[in-house]
Amino acid sequence: MKPIDNEYTSLHSDGLFYDAVNLTMRLFKGENGVEGPRHIFERDAAEVHDDGSITFCFFAPEAREVSVGGFGGSFSSIPVPMTKDEAGYWTVRIDTLPAGFHYVNFFVDGVAVTNPLGRVAYGGHKTANIVEIPEKDDFYMLKDVPHGTVHMEHFSSSVTGKIRNCWVYTPYGYESHPEKKYPVLYLQHGGGETETGWIWQGKVNYIMDNLIAAGKCREMIIVMNCLYCVDWRRQDAFITGDFDSMLVKDCIPFIEGRYRVLAGAENRAMAGLSMGSYQTLMTTMRHLGDFPYIGIFSGAMLRRWYCDFDYYRNFDDPEAFNSRVKLFFFGWGEQEDRINRDLVPDLRMLESKGIRFSTYTCPGYHEWTVWRKCLREFVQKIFTD
Repeated sequence: MKPIDNEYTSLHSDGLFYDAVNLTMRLFKGENGVEGPRHIFERDAAEVHDDGSITFCFFAPEAREVSVGGFGGSFSSIPVPMTKDEAGYWTVRIDTLPAGFHYVNFFVDGVAVTNPLGRVAYGGHKTANIVEIPEKDDFYMLKDVPHGTVHMEHFSSSVTGKIRNCWVYTPYGYESHPEKKYPVLYLQHGGGETETGWIWQGKVNYIMDNLIAAGKCREMIIVMNCLYCVDWRRQDAFITGDFDSMLVKDCIPFIEGRYRVLAGAENRAMAGLSMGSYQTLMTTMRHLGDFPYIGIFSGAMLRRWYCDFDYYRNFDDPEAFNSRVKLFFFGWGEQEDRINRDLVPDLRMLESKGIRFSTYTCPGYHEWTVWRKCLREFVQKIFTD
């Protein structure tokens, strides 16, 4: 097992551990003949080599066939066959993946399974293995800077009738400066993910710690909710349900009552990725001016079937729109074919109407490698007045 450099700790942490443990327990007989349990290092599910290639590994001595593939990004969903050794480990080395974040699917005898030897997160509506190839740009790495705090909160929802969970990032110094108040960014995950996404996959706390330490953005509170407010009584209900009402009626009052938040809509922002970007669009357009800073990451504006609000009418009065929205930000990956196809006409429409907006692109697909960079750019532009 190759030791983990402190520089890459953030790439090996996930929802189960901070440092990758990679241990297993086997019976061991000592020199005195006494037998007992002993921990030994286990093989890694995805060992990243210095040249950027990855050796994937799965322990399944009784399996007939094992393969590995990706989903939702640059790692092809077409499974790559693995080869079994005498010890029952299946392996394959792949050198075609770009640097950055990747979801991973393992298949054992045709069934998709989670590899217990690998890092995990929640993606694709399931527990999923993940792997990272370090990028040259280290803005989301764990560094020796002052670190903020990630809180897990519970609050009652009048909309869903249930207790809900959200994660809240507060910057370094929040606890030790009780007189200080902060603006708030409400940040949403994408489809198939949960409120944990921006923590474990997005590395939002490290991104913010590093930017704040470098003086590149305002200190702010970030609130991450689960996007799903589904009505379980209706089988045909879309999973987001009435997220808009839940956020405005339940979550925001809870946050503003529990945390030291600067008063006024000018101290509130909202952003999201993919499906979360569309929810951001619906909420900010329905409550125009209540979120003057709007971040759309890998999303287009085509009105979807579950939207009951015609937000396009907001663009008919560009003077009113521009006076209420300080930043209308769009960020996406250059290899996102669907976003490039659907969003470019939207931006031309906005430009023709005189709507002010800002864009950011970077190399990448519809995956966290892109969304981290979008967040980095967005937070440097908000709450600057």
